[in-house]
Amino acid sequence: MSSAEVVIIDSGGANLASLQYALERLGAHSAVSIDPQVIAAAPRVLLPGVGAAADAMRRLANAGLTQLIPQLRQPLLGICLGMQLLFSHSAEGDTPCLGVISGKLERLQSVPGRPVPHMGWNTLTVLEPDALLSGIGATDYVYFVHSYAAAVHPSTIATVEYGAALTAVVRQGNFYGVQFHPERSSAVGARLLRNFLQL
Repeated sequence: MSSAEVVIIDSGGANLASLQYALERLGAHSAVSIDPQVIAAAPRVLLPGVGAAADAMRRLANAGLTQLIPQLRQPLLGICLGMQLLFSHSAEGDTPCLGVISGKLERLQSVPGRPVPHMGWNTLTVLEPDALLSGIGATDYVYFVHSYAAAVHPSTIATVEYGAALTAVVRQGNFYGVQFHPERSSAVGARLLRNFLQL
């Protein structure tokens, strides 16, 4: 078992070390694990993700986590692909996901001046106040890298504009998700992670 304040699910992404470092800068002890017992006992859980939805879901399934994760009762934050995996389905590889949040991820449409992936700094529009977003305002920039996105949904609490309003932050009970990378979003990302640690 782990005494970590946060357990980061080892979903196979390349951003695990940078997430741990971001938490360390906030004084939080974290551990990376794919052990269902460690994850179930964690005070808080991060579900990061970089890469393809099908690969990440396969890794979670092989570890026995696709049944566990939707049953967790502690705060869980999905990051980038990790947020997308909380939904029912992704058009990327026609992939069934965790189904915590009903809805489907669709590929962004590339047009002149708006390439895919959506990569770089963008601002949020907060639709509903939430402790996760405390102190984060409309002029604050966060860092995105994604090719698939969720449309605005009943669980969306903040959006980002990229041709249309897209889900940037989602909440369903104790499950939260952010489409951007807080570990790459400077002081604003640190604020969001600090807020998560205080949930």
